[in-house]
Amino acid sequence: MAHSGNKGTATFIRQRITGALNIPLIGFFIWLIVSLQGANRAQMVATFSNPIVYILALVLIGSALTHMRIGMNEIIEDYVHAPALHNLAKLANTVFTIAIGAVAVIAVLVLAFGG
Repeated sequence: MAHSGNKGTATFIRQRITGALNIPLIGFFIWLIVSLQGANRAQMVATFSNPIVYILALVLIGSALTHMRIGMNEIIEDYVHAPALHNLAKLANTVFTIAIGAVAVIAVLVLAFGG
């Protein structure tokens, strides 16, 4: 069974990896937004049908949301001290992350496969 110290170290490493990964992925995202400025739906579908584009978009979604969830959990750990509220806040953070992730992934896949 893992000790709590091991979990903290794994979370620390995951936070740093996603942070480093987000740097080039945000660059890709900025390029994507600029290149799609003024585009209609057909142009967006054509762009997202490229496997490199939709795979990078999906990786960005996963990395950014993982990074966000870990960061928010750290804030909750630091500032929410009432046990019931602490657990509720962490649950809300997880539910929010999953909901946003699901919507984002579905949107990318719909565009990627021309739906």
